[in-house]
Amino acid sequence: MAVTRSEIRRWLAEHLVGRFAELKGLGGPGREHEAFAERLDWERHLAAHGWTCPAWPVEHGGRGMTFDEQVAFHEEYALADAPARVNHLGENLLGPTLIDLGTARQKARFLPKIRAVEELWCQGYSEPGAGSDLAAVATSARLVDDQWVITGQKVWTSLAHVADWCFVLARTTPGALGHKGLSYLLVPMRQPGVEVRPIRQLTGTAEFNEVFFDDARTDKDLVVGEPGGGWAVAMATLAYERGVSTLGQQVGFRHELDAVGALADPEDAVLQEQLARAAVELSVMRSHALRTRGSDPSVSKLLWAGWHRRLGELAMRARGAESMVMGDDLDQWQRLYLFSRADTIYGGSDEIQRNIIAERVLGLPREARG
Repeated sequence: MAVTRSEIRRWLAEHLVGRFAELKGLGGPGREHEAFAERLDWERHLAAHGWTCPAWPVEHGGRGMTFDEQVAFHEEYALADAPARVNHLGENLLGPTLIDLGTARQKARFLPKIRAVEELWCQGYSEPGAGSDLAAVATSARLVDDQWVITGQKVWTSLAHVADWCFVLARTTPGALGHKGLSYLLVPMRQPGVEVRPIRQLTGTAEFNEVFFDDARTDKDLVVGEPGGGWAVAMATLAYERGVSTLGQQVGFRHELDAVGALADPEDAVLQEQLARAAVELSVMRSHALRTRGSDPSVSKLLWAGWHRRLGELAMRARGAESMVMGDDLDQWQRLYLFSRADTIYGGSDEIQRNIIAERVLGLPREARG
């Protein structure tokens, strides 16, 4: 049965009340610390009523929503000012990866708990020497009896401090270089040999972390795809990373833009022109996402990251000299400005997105690599 906007809107209006109403507008990038336990409770409430994993096939516990239904869900969720989700990495990255590439046993073990929000996940990709150059991963894993033993360090690991599991890209073939010899492992976080250290941001928050693996272990069969074939699996995961949920993100951007506009001096012609341009650009982003049906993640990331960073700058200009004064804590516009400086870096830097577009979409010659 088709899911309609009115059904989604009605359900949110009926359930985002009482203690859940107090969560409206909370969470999101740079604000993941806000009411985390309460937002987790809300997300489990969503799961109990069948509103998590809307894009998953029905046979795997999802709703099997069409693209248009997914657009409606994410936009209505944002329009209701519902709290930021806490299970993005499990629901939108690992879940689709397992559905496409996991074994029957892996699907049966992990998908129900992701859908029910009973286990949270983080992503173990970037390292101090392998950020945008993911093929330089040095974290290693070796088979000892029936377990992988993992040693190495990951960095910029979002929400690792609250995660139960991590999908880890590790080198399992000694001496292999580049894309070769990597494996995609599912590793429990709550074990000896796993240490999580928060990384404090300009905003004072710490949703990113360093993760150290010191002979951490996971079972032999918890490798997705073939051992040594992890690069293809990792790239499949990245392809799911943005998708249709960015349309809900753009509703949030519209709220922010409207609020910045309300701050702005109507007599400041230059600022008003910049705000008008931002409104047009946001409209173009939505049209692009709808036209490509979420299939052009590098272009989408490049567009929204730069747009949001410029919005932070407009917020500072709209506030004027007050923006330079800090009280006991950052206000929402100072936080927006500071955290949005990272938008063009995390999730794939602008430079890397441009390379991907040039080489894989436009077919231009590959950049020279050492």
